[in-house]
Amino acid sequence: MRLGTVNATGWQQARRYAREAARPLPPVDTPLADAVGAALATPLVALSPLPAYDAAAMDGYAVAGTGPWQVTGRVLAGDPHPPVALLPGYAVEIATGAVVPRGADAVLPYERAVRHGRTVTGEIAPGRHVRRRGEDCPAGQEVLPAGTLVTPVLLGLAASLGHDTLTVHRRPRVGVVVTGAELRTSGLPAPGQVRDAIGPMLPGLLRTAGAEPTWETRVADDRAALVAALLRSDAEVLVVCGATSAGAADHLRGALDALGADVPVHGVACRPGHPQLLAILRDGRYVVGLPGNPYAALAAVLTLLAPLLGRLAGRTEPPVLTSTLAGPVPSHPHDTRLVPVLRTGATATPLNHDRPGSLWGAAAADALAVVPPGWDGTGEVELLRLG
Repeated sequence: MRLGTVNATGWQQARRYAREAARPLPPVDTPLADAVGAALATPLVALSPLPAYDAAAMDGYAVAGTGPWQVTGRVLAGDPHPPVALLPGYAVEIATGAVVPRGADAVLPYERAVRHGRTVTGEIAPGRHVRRRGEDCPAGQEVLPAGTLVTPVLLGLAASLGHDTLTVHRRPRVGVVVTGAELRTSGLPAPGQVRDAIGPMLPGLLRTAGAEPTWETRVADDRAALVAALLRSDAEVLVVCGATSAGAADHLRGALDALGADVPVHGVACRPGHPQLLAILRDGRYVVGLPGNPYAALAAVLTLLAPLLGRLAGRTEPPVLTSTLAGPVPSHPHDTRLVPVLRTGATATPLNHDRPGSLWGAAAADALAVVPPGWDGTGEVELLRLG
């Protein structure tokens, strides 16, 4: 579709198009500490077996054969030299994580051992409290697939498997253009002014979606200034806050027309958030237009922006979350409604304060319920996670 198309795109179709319009950005090798929030570009493979050696799982005695055992020494975790092999009837005192000597059959914990001088006795089954090399994961094993989100826990796993770096998709860079002469960034607004709520909200939403906020600029309600902002080439995605509707101060559509942009989605049949759009500039960069009302902007982020960024970041598409609603929610005959809800067990409770200009309900919610057009109130609905 081109600018000037009248019919709004259906919500499901718009979201699917935003996901399919992009391709993951190229992979980069990244130090572990810098990889959180990125997506694996290649599967995570064990470079080292886990455990890397036969390790003691308890403090006690590594024993060989049947007791009583003669204690011949001590092995601590991190000892630089491998311990001497044990013959039947002998034992060494051993610390958790230390290398179990060759020939040892088990580790007898202190609490189950009785020691007299250099002799120790006790009952222990063969193999107990010894973590054998590779029993959790052999070297070469594919552990997690490409597309997996890198979390702090994944970093710990990668380190334990011998990785110093991870091959991840580069996170998309996002430039933010905030429009509106009436916006104030601090203090109490005067008559005719409003505090900017979208600007403070957006960076966290971008990072959650897998992107890196790169810059923000504020422009007046002026088409030439908006065109100049959209010409910046140091971001794969440009997000324009406001100026998406058809009013006298809304210049985004005209700016995109001047730049020869393709606009496959310009208006989505949802409430709130109808005047949102997705455009592709001639050089392949993306423009996502968010409505000026903050809750409507949040709805647009979850509808168009988050799926687009997730795809660019190489993330696996998350599974669909559904729930029944614990309360009546009126549907709209033609538009999808996005309703803030709070999940409790298997149900989700609708919250109030869901007007386009208010974030009250969304701030108290942990998801938005997707109420399809003409919904009769029965069955489950899709939930969009918040945070």
